[in-house]
Amino acid sequence: MAWRKGFEEVANSKPLFLTIYTVVIIGIVVSSFYVFSAIYSANPPSAQSSAWLSSISSDATHVTDQTLNVSQSAAVHTVPPPSPRPRNESPRSIWDDPPPNKKMPPLKDFRLTKELVRQRVKDNAIIVTFGNYAFMDFILTWVKQLTDLGVSNFLVGAMDTKLLEALYWKGIPVFDMGSHMSTVDVGWGSPTFHKMGREKVILIDSILPFGFELLMCDTDMVWLKNPLPYLARYPEADVLTSSDQVIPTVVDDSLENWPEVSGAYNIGIFHWRPTESAKKLAKQWKEMLLADDQIWDQNGFNDIVHRQLGPSVDDESGLVFVFDGKLKLGILPASIFCSGHTYFIQAMYQQLRLEPYAVHTTFQYGGTEGKRHRLREAMHFLDPPEYYNPLGGFLSFKPHIPKNLLLSGEHNVESHFTLVNYQIKQIRAALAIASLLNRTLVMPPLWCRIDRLWYPHPGILEGSMTRQPFLCPLDHVFEVNVMLKKLPEEEFGPQIDFREYSILDNPSLPSEVKKSWLDVQLCKDGTQDCDASASNDTTVGGVLKFPKHSNEEMFMKVFSSLKDVKVIKFSTVQDAFTGFTDKEREEKFRNRVKRYVGIWCCVPDHSPGHIYYDMYWDEKPGWKAVPPQTSEDDHPPY
Repeated sequence: MAWRKGFEEVANSKPLFLTIYTVVIIGIVVSSFYVFSAIYSANPPSAQSSAWLSSISSDATHVTDQTLNVSQSAAVHTVPPPSPRPRNESPRSIWDDPPPNKKMPPLKDFRLTKELVRQRVKDNAIIVTFGNYAFMDFILTWVKQLTDLGVSNFLVGAMDTKLLEALYWKGIPVFDMGSHMSTVDVGWGSPTFHKMGREKVILIDSILPFGFELLMCDTDMVWLKNPLPYLARYPEADVLTSSDQVIPTVVDDSLENWPEVSGAYNIGIFHWRPTESAKKLAKQWKEMLLADDQIWDQNGFNDIVHRQLGPSVDDESGLVFVFDGKLKLGILPASIFCSGHTYFIQAMYQQLRLEPYAVHTTFQYGGTEGKRHRLREAMHFLDPPEYYNPLGGFLSFKPHIPKNLLLSGEHNVESHFTLVNYQIKQIRAALAIASLLNRTLVMPPLWCRIDRLWYPHPGILEGSMTRQPFLCPLDHVFEVNVMLKKLPEEEFGPQIDFREYSILDNPSLPSEVKKSWLDVQLCKDGTQDCDASASNDTTVGGVLKFPKHSNEEMFMKVFSSLKDVKVIKFSTVQDAFTGFTDKEREEKFRNRVKRYVGIWCCVPDHSPGHIYYDMYWDEKPGWKAVPPQTSEDDHPPY
């Protein structure tokens, strides 16, 4: 063979050339071996690019990486080496359900690893939220808002297996936090609530070493605009945080002027870069909370960041040195990274002609139910189709408010209660009619003249942009959580379902509801076209003439034949209904709706400073808007 002849020639050559040829031939043989080995044994490219729920191998030949079990200290598990991916390649599609014949992968496959995060990362950034099954609808809303904005580089941490399984079968990228948390709403301030806060800190401390930028969010906020381009405007920032600031320090979309910020830094929305300073902050914050379970995570963050505050990093960016004097912090403008106050009360972004990026449902008074209702009022919440087409249909009405109640005189406690009480009386009548006809009441928009807070104030916060009067959220006056609670029917009568004032304008309202509409105009009994003895004769052009001061019998006689109408809207409910014929039912109704109203807070220089709203204020001669005068008086009016 040729190669043998060549070898013989070399053998007869000088020893130096023999050595060179020998090395060359051995190199060719070894290289050929590796080439052929790679061709016949390598995995196909598709197998190397695993999905976001790819199995985690424990093969000892794989490189080690960090994984997260949030309830415990970070452990080290083996994961496949990451396969290269172009910088701007989009993560896999969201909402793609797994094949119906596919089995749920084992729980260990959902552990958080660098590889799992990398599968979702885009431009080296990942957006993360987490929660338990009680917040499933908030999480779906959060996901839907992001995907509608074209953002898919996110992950959801599941604190219980029920949520994890539900999200997996909906095609939402999810990981297991190993928390084994209850599936119910834990309530603000509870021990479990504080446990959730610690899980967040441990999660941040675990993700930052992966080397990705992290935008961490609470589930009770929604995105209205893609925030990533805004955050990229501040590449030098180690941390960018939202705040509870209610007084604007800037009037454009720049970062807040940090020396003027008096509100707490709010950790419901904040962005971390994987710098050494940020990692150091996360580690010390975690250690602080784990050492003392009485510290609220947000208070701990504010305390540790304020160990040093200032100086400014430069004259232009708005960043400030904090913590150890090296970490660069920016405070996101509350006008566009909105709190529940700057968005729902002040509408600061509208007044400043800015586009909001997010709204966080803080500054509200109805618990989780109140947060949900606020987002529904703003048409930012994802509800199932049946929410927009309830059994029995809707009952709506046009509220009547005299101009002087809105605009005349000073905006003070007395004028505020006069305005609100006038609306409460109409809502009370509408609740009764809705209960009688077994319809879902569309609550009217509610007007207030002064703000509600947790502490004494002069009516509105000085320096804020709150206009007077203003459309106030339902939870400012009504106990939304109580209205939704399943009270015993034998004591409180039938449940009265209700919806937010904006639902009939919601794009999700089905066409069959929009097309099935009847306007009801009150008229004086005995006048022309006001004979309701036969309801079919009183409907002309989608308008029903209905007598004022009608009793239960008349309502049932006329509207029993209109059960298939989806929306019945009264021109007014004032003087519409004289009351239930059945006095026992009347008493149960009163017992129920008395609990529907809450408190206003708070007058200065008086303890207690709150004032109770009263659903039946008009039945108490001389009723005045004053706080309880004694401890014995300090109770709701029922």
